[in-house]
Amino acid sequence: MKFNLKVISNIIGILLMINGFLMLTAVPFGLYHNEGSWKGILISSFINSAVGFFLYYRSRDNDNKELKKRDGYLIVISSWIFMSFFGMLPYLITGQIPNVHDAFFETVSGYTTTGATILNDIEILDKGILYWRSLTQWIGGMGIIVLAVAILPFLGIGGMQLFVAEAPGVSIDKLQPRIKETAMRLWQIYISFTIILFFILWAEGMNSFEAVNHAMTTFATGGFSTKNASIGYFESPLIQYTIILFMFISATNFTLTYFAIKLNFRKVFRNEEFRIYTSFIFVLTTIVFVTLYFIDSSYAEETFRSALFSVVSILTTTGFTIVDFTGWTEFITILFFILMFFGASAGSTSGGIKLVRHVILLKNSYIELKKQLHQSGVFPLRFNNSKVPQSVVTNILAFMMLYVVIFCLGSIIMAMLGVDFMTALGSVAATLGNVGPGIGEVGPAGNFSLIPTAGKYFLALLMLIGRLELLTFLLILTPAFWKI
Repeated sequence: MKFNLKVISNIIGILLMINGFLMLTAVPFGLYHNEGSWKGILISSFINSAVGFFLYYRSRDNDNKELKKRDGYLIVISSWIFMSFFGMLPYLITGQIPNVHDAFFETVSGYTTTGATILNDIEILDKGILYWRSLTQWIGGMGIIVLAVAILPFLGIGGMQLFVAEAPGVSIDKLQPRIKETAMRLWQIYISFTIILFFILWAEGMNSFEAVNHAMTTFATGGFSTKNASIGYFESPLIQYTIILFMFISATNFTLTYFAIKLNFRKVFRNEEFRIYTSFIFVLTTIVFVTLYFIDSSYAEETFRSALFSVVSILTTTGFTIVDFTGWTEFITILFFILMFFGASAGSTSGGIKLVRHVILLKNSYIELKKQLHQSGVFPLRFNNSKVPQSVVTNILAFMMLYVVIFCLGSIIMAMLGVDFMTALGSVAATLGNVGPGIGEVGPAGNFSLIPTAGKYFLALLMLIGRLELLTFLLILTPAFWKI
């Protein structure tokens, strides 16, 4: 089975040209603030565009536009790797992050919306670089391939192959009959909510630069901030509650967001995943709040806000912080560590395993228990009032098994590289789940700068595996994938 290399090259070329164009939007920030980094960003943009044009030009004459499954998977993986390598150029050329391993880690963390950082002092970076750093998360939030499907006319037929390979979650809900129209609608929602959040944050007291950066990284559930203290820098409760609301919205299935925009709230509230998602946040926030309230009941509202913010931030895999949750109690630290393995809704910008997988597995386990009592009984597994095919259950079981295996092996590898036990667990959980802050030295009060060079490359790989839904990435590592 031959790969359609011309189409693959063509798409990667176009994506690199888009990446180069988006880099240009960072140049005005450097010019306005009279920073020398704008020249490096401009050079980076030119390199991206030139390489992209070369790949596009070499593969433009191709009558065969057909995309098979293998082509789709290879395009997705290749696109993310190419974007990560060329996306780190602004850091390197400007000298803001001079080391390749650090620049690559930061770039992958951006595109995958992980939010893990190697920077000890974020605020010393030039404004143009800070903007590009936030923009990488905004690009990756909706997905590089979803963007390609939305704008490339010839991907109308094969676009579904790419969509399935990249999209987070168990299944794809089409908002429109054609996949291209679905991708465009998703981007319309994504852009609209980002703009709305920008104006709200601006009105609430952020300056325009802070507002645009935090609007992008919030709705992308990325977690990059322009401040060392993250959202904790902004002591305004109004800003913090606004961030909570939009983290919640961005981690909700975009199909439900679309229905909400259409004022079809019945479909939203009748959705089983949404009800579990909101209930989970309510229960966890209550547990954390009550625990903290018994320790110190002096500041009830502040305690509640900190509990709610931290729960929503970790569950949605955004990774913003207003307080170091590892400094509360051991119980809460363990609780948040477990929370890193959940994730929010499928079909959202959130990373992680996703709640729907956990729910289906729990339901399947309950059915297996019932079968022990009633061996001849038939108990169909239902989710959202629909029967879940056995193939989906099997896929989820395989996914969860592989996730646990990768987490365990990853933790062992990090320990072998000299990282302490808690940091090894925290770094792997945080990167594989695209969460951002972990526990140990990589907790909310720390960063990933002390991780060894080999460890940074390995964690970057885990971020890509986590963002591309595990099975997509691992598939290309199998010999069967490359058999022709």
